[in-house]
Amino acid sequence: MFKKILVSAALMAATAAFAADLPSVKILATGGTIAGTAASSTQTTGYKAGDLGIQTLIEAVPAMKDYANVSGEQVVKISSNNMDTKTLLKLAKRVNELLADPKVDAVVITHGTDTLEETAYFLNLVTKSDKPVILVGAMRPATAISADGPMNLLEAVRVASTPEAKGKGVMIVMNDEINGARDVTKTNTTNPATFKSPELGAMGYVSGNKVRFYKQSTKRHTTNSEFDVSKLETLPRVDIIYSHVDDDRVMADAAVAAGAKGIIHAGTGNGSIANPTMEGLKDAVTKGVVVVRSARVPNGATTVSLPMWTKAGFLESDTLNPQKARLLLQLALTKTQDPKEIQRMFDQY
Repeated sequence: MFKKILVSAALMAATAAFAADLPSVKILATGGTIAGTAASSTQTTGYKAGDLGIQTLIEAVPAMKDYANVSGEQVVKISSNNMDTKTLLKLAKRVNELLADPKVDAVVITHGTDTLEETAYFLNLVTKSDKPVILVGAMRPATAISADGPMNLLEAVRVASTPEAKGKGVMIVMNDEINGARDVTKTNTTNPATFKSPELGAMGYVSGNKVRFYKQSTKRHTTNSEFDVSKLETLPRVDIIYSHVDDDRVMADAAVAAGAKGIIHAGTGNGSIANPTMEGLKDAVTKGVVVVRSARVPNGATTVSLPMWTKAGFLESDTLNPQKARLLLQLALTKTQDPKEIQRMFDQY
């Protein structure tokens, strides 16, 4: 009996020592499909997103404890199509609080996929730490027969626990791929392999039981970012106008009337603008609204084009898609309304 007690004590001590050597990863839960439930195991649409709490998600993936000491915290329980500025700011402040704690080595955020790329890019601009921040979601609810959430969560924790993940900015880990927040976008409405960085490519993979990095972004982010939301309770209104055949100035005028401080124009081609819309956007600029040309085209940079657009004072979004350009413009407007300074920010971020 005495020997059994000694063996048991030795095992407990070894387990405690092993746990002490593992990094500490905090999982912040916001809801989404990864925490979704449906009426049957074959239902992969029309489910209730964000139904499960964080502890249930953690208990479903016990293998995470082989890579990190994980603990969870529920921030909100929403479907991410309902993400808003208030929640973004709350999440960003909490991430910065946690990462300022020397006992926390990384943060993983579970999130719905609808606006996952936007939250990731926002955090990429406002996180004040080089510790890993990983966002993860799922395309099938937790009750599905082929739920992708558990493996995605495991791989997110594995990446967050990897020393090489430090300093690379905010990342999304799903479907064995590691993508940087700036370049990644959702490319398919229902397929699990939806998150891609179309032209610039993934940063790495979780493959062959290893985390493999191949590149990183050259754009400013996290500890090299000038943006600070610690004292902000809201952000300036910025609207997106989507170009189309028969476009006119109605949406531009509506945005100005609604109090927009900025407008992102999702143009055709290389950020092209229909003549009637251009007149509305020109008037918006004369009223102090900052207008940025982006594109509805999924690949390529929106660059300086027709002289009349430059003369009108319109800026360019580089390779940022409209939804990410909107976030950057919101943050830029908290610091300045100078078009030259804002264009600098689009060039650098």
